[in-house]
Amino acid sequence: MPIVEISLIEGRSLEKKAELIKEVTNAVQKVLGSRPMDIRVVLRDIPKGNLGVGGEIFPPVSQEKG
Repeated sequence: MPIVEISLIEGRSLEKKAELIKEVTNAVQKVLGSRPMDIRVVLRDIPKGNLGVGGEIFPPVSQEKG
């Protein structure tokens, strides 16, 4: 049973998450030959400010003040 875990910065709609899950499931099915019912996709929302990129907080604080 394939399990795919994807971490995302929070803020995407349920519609976009559903689309992502569907497309990832299709890709896993195509490449691995797994049945869709056996594929698990886990989305993890990361709160803004809880990620660092290149030694800096992401998204940058200056973008948040906009």
